Amino acid sequence: MSLQLEWSNDQDRIAIPESYIERLKQLLEIAGEAEGITKGEVALTFVDDAGIHQLNLDYRGIDRPTDVLSFAMQEETDEELDILYEVESEDEALPFEGVLGDIIISAERAKAQSEEYGHSLEREIGFLFVHGFLHLIGYDHGDEASEAVMTGKQEAVLSKAGLSR
Repeated sequence: MSLQLEWSNDQDRIAIPESYIERLKQLLEIAGEAEGITKGEVALTFVDDAGIHQLNLDYRGIDRPTDVLSFAMQEETDEELDILYEVESEDEALPFEGVLGDIIISAERAKAQSEEYGHSLEREIGFLFVHGFLHLIGYDHGDEASEAVMTGKQEAVLSKAGLSR
């Protein structure tokens, strides 16, 4: 099994071309390779602002739409991950496999942000997807240092795929 992307489109305001999905599969492979993750499944759903607003309220208690949400299926503490890497590195297995989690992207937010930042919708969706993937495998951006790490990783993946700013 390799990294797999399962996706659905639960909105009808923004067309999501098949070429975008192929690009997201490429980004998943590049990001997975960069993080040493070669197995697993990511579920991606495109929603509208109303849909992501409701999810943001239900799961985070934040009463507004956002651009991307991630729901990790393999959440571990840092200590647990250290133990997994030590134990499983002996037989070269990776601690992440199976269902990694869900990424929800607001297609409306992505379109608005692509216009605001002056780049393509494909690049914005790619950025949000990689951002969501990094959250699934344990990255966060709660402080400046961790935000810089995530930003660097996101930009490296996007650049490798030809989606730099």
